[in-house]
Amino acid sequence: MAKQLLEQEKNWYVIHTYSGYEDAVAKNLTQRIESLSMENKIFNVIVPKEKKIKIKNGKRKTVEEKIFPGYVLVEMIVDDESWYVVRNTPRVTGFLGAGTTPIPVSQKDIDDLMKRMDAGEPEFQIDFEIGSAVKVLDGPFKGFEGKVSEIDQARGKIKVLVNMFGRDTPVELDSLQIKKVGV
Repeated sequence: MAKQLLEQEKNWYVIHTYSGYEDAVAKNLTQRIESLSMENKIFNVIVPKEKKIKIKNGKRKTVEEKIFPGYVLVEMIVDDESWYVVRNTPRVTGFLGAGTTPIPVSQKDIDDLMKRMDAGEPEFQIDFEIGSAVKVLDGPFKGFEGKVSEIDQARGKIKVLVNMFGRDTPVELDSLQIKKVGV
């Protein structure tokens, strides 16, 4: 049995899991809390996620990504019993802390993380200027270099003049499909 943990107040703690199993650990721990009647000591289990914009098959998609892969947040009162329940959940490798004593996360850090998770659709910023030299990263023109000729901030689209067959050809691309050359 773990040494007697003196902490008797409700705090957030970080548990380390096998990477890729965060959602499974959260689900499993939630089921264990219910089946072992630990609702009075373990209150919340969260896998911190945020929305990001990615390009997949040439199309812009909003995806949810884990903010801290390999970690799950647990709001709980730490005592021997609750520590044991969390620690012995399959695929949990331990608490973040010194030895067997978990260290609580500050309320400010939790508040900042919750704001980050509650942010709605991510906004994209176009960080290009007309005339910028760019390289195409994705799509049928991948590997081509060109110059920015137009920027449509509202749609997140950029027209790039790509040199094909000895002449500049305008190609409309998503801002995430290009990067500045020399950066």
